[in-house]
Amino acid sequence: MNWKQIVGAVAPWIGTALGGPLGGMAVSAVADAIGLPEKTEEAVAQALSGATPEQMLAIKQADQQFSAKMQELGFRNQQALEAIAAGDRASAREREIKTGDITPRLLAGVVVAGFFGIMALMIFQELPPTGRDSLLVLVGALGAAFGSIIQYYFGSSAGSAEKARTINAMKLGSAAQ
Repeated sequence: MNWKQIVGAVAPWIGTALGGPLGGMAVSAVADAIGLPEKTEEAVAQALSGATPEQMLAIKQADQQFSAKMQELGFRNQQALEAIAAGDRASAREREIKTGDITPRLLAGVVVAGFFGIMALMIFQELPPTGRDSLLVLVGALGAAFGSIIQYYFGSSAGSAEKARTINAMKLGSAAQ
């Protein structure tokens, strides 16, 4: 499970916002909740790999505050945020179709080739001791970009379905209490 799925399970409002244009606000909310001075996806991902129950509770509380802020801004529910993210992806795809621009496909090809090339290098060659950390950062960046490419070209319906199941399970759990 990646860090965005963890956040989505604990904090559905923030998790939904991570996938769209409000992603920066969502990352900042998580970083603030767990006391990170650096408000980047990398810092949050690293912090969540060893998150304590107290930090997870802080993220849940941050989600409640984030929910209130989003509702103040006019978003009634998580589906409204997801609609924005879906519209953003659809707009990008529509632009690519209308313009016939091959740049996104070329960049996607370069990233995919780079990702698998680096992975093959790591599997079949011993990592150099001097550049090991830089290479691992590169793999992380290429892995994140690879995930975005897959989501762009093949959609995120599986992730959306899982998120909907999680939200419904949380609602049922809240109603039972």
